[in-house]
Amino acid sequence: MTQAVYPGFILSRQQVNHKGQLNLCFWLKTEQGVFRAIVEAQTPVFFIRQSEVEKVTHILQARKIHTDIRDVKLKHFDGEVVCACYFTTAKRLFDAKRVLKGQCALYEDDIRHHDRYLMERFIKGGVWVTGNYVQKLGYVQINDARLKAYPDYTPQLSVLSLDIECSGEGILFSVGLASSETQCVIMIGAPQEGDEYIIWVADEIELLYTLMSKIKELDPDVFIGWNVIEFDFVVLAERALALGIDLILGRDDEAIYVYRGNYVRILISGRVVIDGIDTLKNATYHFESFSLANVSKHVLGKSKLLEQDNRLEEIIRQFNEDKLSLAAYNLQDCQLVLAIFSKLKLLDFAIARTRLTGLELERMGGSVAAFTNLYLPLLHRSGYIAPNLGEHGLSFDSPGGYVMESNPGLYRNVIVLDYKSLYPSIIRTFLVDPLALITGLRAPADAITGFNGGVFSRVHHHLPELVARLLHARQEAKLTSDPMLSQAIKIIMNSLYGVLGSTGCRFYDPRLSSSITLRGHEIMMQTKAWIEAEGYEVIYGDTDSTFVCLPESWNVKKCNDTGLILMNLINERWREYCDVTLQLQSYLEIEFETHYSPFFLPTIRGDKKGSKKRYVGQVLDKGHHKLVFKGMESVRSDWTKIARNYQEELFEALFREQDLFEITEQYINNIRQGKVDGLLLYSKRLGREVEMYTKNVPPHVKAARNHMMKNPSIKYRKGQLVAYTITFDGPRVDAVRSEIDYEHYIEKQIFPILTMLPNYENVFFKLTGQKGFSF
Repeated sequence: MTQAVYPGFILSRQQVNHKGQLNLCFWLKTEQGVFRAIVEAQTPVFFIRQSEVEKVTHILQARKIHTDIRDVKLKHFDGEVVCACYFTTAKRLFDAKRVLKGQCALYEDDIRHHDRYLMERFIKGGVWVTGNYVQKLGYVQINDARLKAYPDYTPQLSVLSLDIECSGEGILFSVGLASSETQCVIMIGAPQEGDEYIIWVADEIELLYTLMSKIKELDPDVFIGWNVIEFDFVVLAERALALGIDLILGRDDEAIYVYRGNYVRILISGRVVIDGIDTLKNATYHFESFSLANVSKHVLGKSKLLEQDNRLEEIIRQFNEDKLSLAAYNLQDCQLVLAIFSKLKLLDFAIARTRLTGLELERMGGSVAAFTNLYLPLLHRSGYIAPNLGEHGLSFDSPGGYVMESNPGLYRNVIVLDYKSLYPSIIRTFLVDPLALITGLRAPADAITGFNGGVFSRVHHHLPELVARLLHARQEAKLTSDPMLSQAIKIIMNSLYGVLGSTGCRFYDPRLSSSITLRGHEIMMQTKAWIEAEGYEVIYGDTDSTFVCLPESWNVKKCNDTGLILMNLINERWREYCDVTLQLQSYLEIEFETHYSPFFLPTIRGDKKGSKKRYVGQVLDKGHHKLVFKGMESVRSDWTKIARNYQEELFEALFREQDLFEITEQYINNIRQGKVDGLLLYSKRLGREVEMYTKNVPPHVKAARNHMMKNPSIKYRKGQLVAYTITFDGPRVDAVRSEIDYEHYIEKQIFPILTMLPNYENVFFKLTGQKGFSF
């Protein structure tokens, strides 16, 4: 193989010092197999102000740190020319950063060179690669490699689901592996008759060597699992270290490396580790609990063989007494993760995200990093380097989204008009952009006035075009039925404002973020004025949604027709305003999609004012009536199931004009008679280790501590869900019926929901008039 050009997809990236020079290593998945591309003799770089070249040169020469300082025709945001400092190794760059810290300002010094190499070439996962090809054992190495972006390449990746079982101290019991083609459990213990998928080993050492052998045999591109990065692989690495074993999992026979920084990273050369929980959250899935048991039940309709949250005691028992059951449990966890990834297309989402942002496949979160990847190379081509955090010296807070006071009450007909991607549309329409800001401030005469001192150039900008490309790509994704790509684009677009408003982003400037949010306020208030000028009442508005009350006597068709008329009217008004007043093209687009009948806006508890971000309405969905709750107890995880069930039944009755007293009385009686004890559980996740709570100890922590005191073998950890009941002695995990404080649930879970309804006093009066109820 010599000098051919092949398409591939980047699995992993790293930079290594080799014979006094910096080499970049990219592992690629291609149709011809796995390639290891070596880009040789690289020079990592950071930037300094031209005025400090002499000072920097003197300091580095005194420390015998060699650098090559060059003019690069780039400027700082304040207009001063900058120079680039190139180094032959990453170590020299790090040494230079260390001695120059506090002596002068360094720019873009935190960007890893392998990221910069890809970023500046607009490489986002897919590449064309060429170079000198050498066949190695299990892969092809490409020396003197050259990479070029191939945006449309989509890889076919092999996936292996991994799950371990161990003691509370991390002593390994077994490791499960499952793919679409094979499955096995490596179990410590004497061989037993049973399923053939079990590989019996004598001890932990043999288990780890067997695991290495199986992974070499199966040769996966991607490992998946549930909390697999911060738990499973960390435990495997720690046990290998304790036992004096090099855990060789890389394709080049290199050991696993655990990086602990702001987050844990698992580095395995030529392979990727993707966590199911992180991927679900980044794909904006919402679950009451992200435990495998809960997600599996909701997504697959399947339960785990061991479902209790404190299952360690049972795992230890099975390891000692029933290894076949433990193996079945271990393997099922692998299979459930594999099935969830397959059904929800989570790997497709991760690939789509990489193809859009250039971030590593396993990198979750990272909105700031994604923005930098997308924006920085464009900025360089405009002749500027990125500023450091807070150099503008501005510290005022940008306001949040517009939320108007609501008019509480029960309505027969309410329509909702939503702005489509409001903040991205504001960026695109009003040219809100870091480069546009600094160039607009220098030439404000023909610029667009923003808010809080923001002024934006009509000519020099990149974000509006980036938004346009993302919108076009999302439309293409919808037309080609690619929901994962569409979702990834939506998430990235919606993150643009958040990144500009984040003090952790080098492009943060409150003039940018406030010129988005305050423009949003202006848009929402003007929308309200236009609608009211047509004779309709606006009863609520929130960020990008406007709620309009229509006459009670109108039927569904007339309400829908009015929604479309208002939609077209508002869109035309914005086109006229932007064109005539600002000489801009409007990309603002309001849509009518929802007709609620009935619709209810509650008051703030204990007040007559309308509540914000809380409502419930009924919609017609595929011929069936459906309740939609926003911010109410039925959609909040910190309320019990009894409260959620009661609220849903109560509003169904309210909207159908049925008797609310009978429902409330039945719920109260069922609680007091102990008929619904299973619905009285509160649940909350531990944000810290239990012992870290000192001053304010919330109920779920008290419940966990009490349970651990009674059961020394049980240990609650950070991130674990604690389910508890309120008893006469406080919150308890293992409460029995005689201990439950039923009056607590009536007062704290039933009455607050009842009192938000109109004329609730009538129900209270009936309740207090019988059976000794007293409030």
